[in-house]
Amino acid sequence: MNKIALAIHGGAGTILRSSMTAELEAEYKSGLETALRVGRDILQHGGSALDAVEETVCSLEGFHLFNAGHGAVFTSEGKNELDASIMDGKTLRAGAVAFVRNIKNPIRLARLVMERTEHVLLAGDGANKFAEQMGVELADDSYFFTEHRWKQLQEAIAAGRVQLDHSGVSTAEVSEPGAVAIGFPKNKNSANSDEVYENTLNNRAETRPVGSVPSEGRTETTKSHEKTRNKKEISNPQSSFRTPHSKGTVGAVACDANGSLAAATSTGGMTNKKFGRVGDTALIGSGTYAENLTCAVSCTGHGEFFMLGVTAYDVAARMKYKQIGLEEAGRETIEHLTEIGGEGGLIAVDALGNVTLPFNSAGMYRGYVTNDDLVVDIYR
Repeated sequence: MNKIALAIHGGAGTILRSSMTAELEAEYKSGLETALRVGRDILQHGGSALDAVEETVCSLEGFHLFNAGHGAVFTSEGKNELDASIMDGKTLRAGAVAFVRNIKNPIRLARLVMERTEHVLLAGDGANKFAEQMGVELADDSYFFTEHRWKQLQEAIAAGRVQLDHSGVSTAEVSEPGAVAIGFPKNKNSANSDEVYENTLNNRAETRPVGSVPSEGRTETTKSHEKTRNKKEISNPQSSFRTPHSKGTVGAVACDANGSLAAATSTGGMTNKKFGRVGDTALIGSGTYAENLTCAVSCTGHGEFFMLGVTAYDVAARMKYKQIGLEEAGRETIEHLTEIGGEGGLIAVDALGNVTLPFNSAGMYRGYVTNDDLVVDIYR
């Protein structure tokens, strides 16, 4: 019997230690550990890698601190638009959805795309209509509302930027409030860069009250969320979270007892995103990939760079064509991501139950289980 393995992530980026308390760190790790136990239970009872990654990601989608499902970030219109994908390494079949709304667990819809259609990717209204036909569980806007995400949107609007949820910083300067700017990774050699960023953010925020939304951004959905906000100060009063610097995308990869692999990824995208932006999560080969001959991969980070690097498939390609192992292939892939200017990380497993979790950022919410171990971590 093969060695089972499961790895997960809850986002990677510049995770500031100054924003992390012992209570909050324990809360994050609790969410990771709960998800790992869900997947491990399936694998230990002979379940498939595909079932394990689906159910594990569902657990992560239901955890309010991660940018997926219940904890998804808001678009510029105050909406939650969700992306997800899943791939079966045994059959090389895959399914994905992009900017769907009110789907409680987008990863379930992605699997239905794989199994019930001849397509790989469905998007927008069409994907939502398919969800209705399939009887997928829906949730109204209030389910997706979380106080810290709402604050994060207001902060991003006030600073005039599109917020990469996995990143603690955005170095892109804007000339006027409300302008759109995508923040590229900061120079990691900059002295006191975290402090500089936080000071800059505070200065920008003075141009508009953080609690306000400009008139052009006040959609009916926005007004609805404001009513929800007035009813409850925070969606989870037991949470230690009180600041808007929560982190992002979730994913899972698994090897089952038969040596079959699977990968799944889910996200709410970028805070204050516009123009129907879709990142790497919904793109097979960029954010998600699995094949039994090599590995299963799920990525997290600045999606544009993962698309340019075809990062998830890159790990598999290095194993296949360079004839190198999982750990070396993962490390080389992240080195290439760094070379092209990207920030983030990935999780990967192979058919022997090996696990690797490389990243080039300050931290990555991550964990793994094998036959013998259960480990969760955040920082290096």
